[in-house]
Amino acid sequence: MEGTKIPYKMLSLDPYSQWLGIEILECELGRCRVAMTVRKEMLNSMNKAHGGITYSLADTAFGFAANTHGRFAVSIETSINHIEAVNEGDYLVAESIIEKVNNKLGFNIIEVKRGNEMVALFKGVVYRTTKEWEE
Repeated sequence: MEGTKIPYKMLSLDPYSQWLGIEILECELGRCRVAMTVRKEMLNSMNKAHGGITYSLADTAFGFAANTHGRFAVSIETSINHIEAVNEGDYLVAESIIEKVNNKLGFNIIEVKRGNEMVALFKGVVYRTTKEWEE
């Protein structure tokens, strides 16, 4: 399967990302941009977006970009820095760029932004299996 089509297939099979309202803005080999709007049911007790929301958005961008190489790639380690609080109604964009990829591992950096302001920085490592994505 052509790599840039894989994220669309993944999204069609991903009820959680669909529930979040994630949309794919663009994808190319090793890079994917996704976006979503923060809803009321995503807020924590301080009336800010739960940290899991930016984490999930970044994780989705991460998975989509990592799989554009055509092989199933699964997360083995991730971390996030929460830089700014996120509010209801904020439109967030996460862009995942593969910094390095070899036969078995891929290393990604994902920036989550509200406009031009970075609100979170996510880092991830994937294990690249031998299983290929099929049409």
